[in-house]
Amino acid sequence: MDTKKLRQKILDLAIRGKLVPQDPNDEPASVLLERIRAEKERLIKEGKIKRSKKSASDTPHYENVPFEIPDSWEWTTIGEIASSILYGVSESAKEEGVYKLLRITDIQNNKVDWESVPFTDYDEKKAQAYLLEDGDILFARTGATVGKSYLVENLNEQAIYASYLIRVQTPSVILPSYIKYFFESGFYWEQISLNSVGIGQPNVNGSTLAALIIPIPPYQEQMRIVEEANKLLSVVDSLDKEKGDLQRAIDGVKSKILDSAIHGRLVPQDPNDEPAIELLKRIKPSFVPCDNAHCPYDIPSGWEWSKGSMLFEKMESCKPIGKDFIYIDVDAIDNKQNKIANPKILLTSNAPSRATRKLHTGDVLFSMVRPYLKNIALVTDDYGQAIGSTGFYVLSPIKAIHSSYLFYMVLSSYVIDGLNEFMKGDNSPSINNKNIEEFLYPVPPYNEQQRIVEKIEELFAVLDEIKESLEA
Repeated sequence: MDTKKLRQKILDLAIRGKLVPQDPNDEPASVLLERIRAEKERLIKEGKIKRSKKSASDTPHYENVPFEIPDSWEWTTIGEIASSILYGVSESAKEEGVYKLLRITDIQNNKVDWESVPFTDYDEKKAQAYLLEDGDILFARTGATVGKSYLVENLNEQAIYASYLIRVQTPSVILPSYIKYFFESGFYWEQISLNSVGIGQPNVNGSTLAALIIPIPPYQEQMRIVEEANKLLSVVDSLDKEKGDLQRAIDGVKSKILDSAIHGRLVPQDPNDEPAIELLKRIKPSFVPCDNAHCPYDIPSGWEWSKGSMLFEKMESCKPIGKDFIYIDVDAIDNKQNKIANPKILLTSNAPSRATRKLHTGDVLFSMVRPYLKNIALVTDDYGQAIGSTGFYVLSPIKAIHSSYLFYMVLSSYVIDGLNEFMKGDNSPSINNKNIEEFLYPVPPYNEQQRIVEKIEELFAVLDEIKESLEA
């Protein structure tokens, strides 16, 4: 079940007046809007607020409305219903201070961990205008999160907000929770997409936010909509959590399958298989068996422990030739699917200095840099002539090692966690070639490697089908 689409459908119904029935006894939204305009006029006359560039008499008549709404509703704009739209402060975050300084990055999945929010020392008189209160809605105006919003609730901190956020406050006749749900609707996001500017750093300013059109129900219906939406979305959140738990469980089962595979428990051994040590010595006469006293764990008879230096061909360096070439760096790897997903096609004249790893079909790419250690992929025929980044160790298996077995083996927690222990460095922790080459790997007979691969792929196909059904 696609819970994101289900959530969107609920909000779509909510802002179209189809989530709860209308009550003819409700005071129409038109009366609410007149009351808001009258209150603004009073505050303007008292000098407490300034008149916006668009006066109340300029209020548009929505003839070509985006969709139909109930008779008791009204089309309006965020600027017309907001009592305040205010940018945040340009202040530096500090470890200590008088006020918490809420930033875009502190808002994750509609939540704020106030313990981790930094402080700032801001002029006490100026701070009064920016102090957050329950019911305030914060709007991200720039960057990758542009358009995302956060409703302040149950605030127990003295907090102000940073300059990349815009605060929207509403009068008492407009429920902040209803506005927040509108800010999550598909119609809202359509407007944000059309009105955001900038390619590298998209942004929406306060004027654009104020101009967004919104359907407003009567106050009593706003309450009923929020109540019903809360109930339905809590069910969706539960489904989402259950789906996430199931997806994590599937990943855990995959990990156990790989663990069983490299311990010799996934498929039965066949005494007729040529023992791994005989094959290794025949293909690699210099092969030196592992001292049993130093082997990581017990493996079946016919298997053998081996250092990586005995299992992998020496990496080859090369330079791109021709007009352009396929370049694989760590960002080209989908570390959830463990496959090459976003290769780059670069002009040879613009080749990065790190583009020197020669790749072959059947090689396994293993990123040596954190946080990309799980960026592991098998090089398929599609990318066999590509060039890889020096951020990878290219595992080119000798003929005694099935390339898919090698791929699944290095995906195992035994290999990833084991190599992770060698991470060094503060700014960009990494492992080195020697760590991979000196590490011990379990090698089954070649025929058993093939049976292991077939079994893994059979089981993974079933698990992937279950996972895909969760998104259907």
